[in-house]
Amino acid sequence: MSKKESHKALPLVVSNLPTEYGTFRISAFDSGVEVLPHVVLDNMQSRTSIPNVRIHSECMTGDVFHSLKCDCGEQLAASLAYIKEHGGVLIYLRQEGRNIGLVNKLKAYNLQEKGLNTIEANHELGFTTDLRTYEDALAILHYFEIKSIHLLTNNPEKLQAFENSGIAVEKRIPIITAPHPENENYIATKRDALGHLFG
Repeated sequence: MSKKESHKALPLVVSNLPTEYGTFRISAFDSGVEVLPHVVLDNMQSRTSIPNVRIHSECMTGDVFHSLKCDCGEQLAASLAYIKEHGGVLIYLRQEGRNIGLVNKLKAYNLQEKGLNTIEANHELGFTTDLRTYEDALAILHYFEIKSIHLLTNNPEKLQAFENSGIAVEKRIPIITAPHPENENYIATKRDALGHLFG
């Protein structure tokens, strides 16, 4: 782990957070943007020998405003419900819009209304398909001294991020949400073009 990664893997502050999904310890980690730290929720009192881990990239429209364009908010809720029941850790990375930022994501929304899918819209705006990275999440897991996990994800790129990381993914736990008319094309694009594993 580099000196930079080691520094970023130290929490800025830790507190307790009671929620409808149970009481968590909440930790803020440096994201490189002071006002937008990464956030970690953990159920250490419910922690199993192999913790369940969800790495969730920020989606204000889905997570906060319950947008129907994506399944992000539903995946976040499903993950928290799973962690409530089984214990684990949720890492909330500040990577809005696959890391193109909120303003550009809204521009991509406008292009999608003209018939482009999420990937095509990103390319039209001059971005690659997905700018997210997971090094900070790995550093956070190392801080918690977690060596093996059950990973809540449908995204094969998250699985690949753990290769040679020193953290073993013992099992993948899929996150299945019911599609609806507003996000059917979005989910189909994730499945068919990005290889997301729904099941």
